[in-house]
Amino acid sequence: MTGRFPLYTDADVYGPLILALRRRGWDLVGAIDVYPPGTADAVHFERAARDSRILMSNDPDMEVIPNRWLADGRPFRGLILWPQEHYKRMSYAQLVARIEALRALTAPGHPPEAVKVDSTLHAAAVTRRATALARV
Repeated sequence: MTGRFPLYTDADVYGPLILALRRRGWDLVGAIDVYPPGTADAVHFERAARDSRILMSNDPDMEVIPNRWLADGRPFRGLILWPQEHYKRMSYAQLVARIEALRALTAPGHPPEAVKVDSTLHAAAVTRRATALARV
């Protein structure tokens, strides 16, 4: 489907969500596909950046890395971050729909450097030039 960006999921993203995204046609590489359990967050983030993929994570500590990269002026494709509590409040279909809604935040050829889905189910697309906020 047009507008889908390539994804990389860290080890905290649940397997059924990964399968649901793949069934919907998302180009997705999972952390468990390329690294052993316990691999550091920075390794996953660097891999996603190197492969020009948006990293998906449920690890709140992951937010520190893109903030540091933005401060250093290092480019990366993006980050989708949400709390694990969403797995209790939302079905996998609802989570997939929220992720698919993020496509509206990414203009072709100009993806945000960071996308955060927070506990209020909003997504913020953060760039060095501007901040856009959209309900997902």
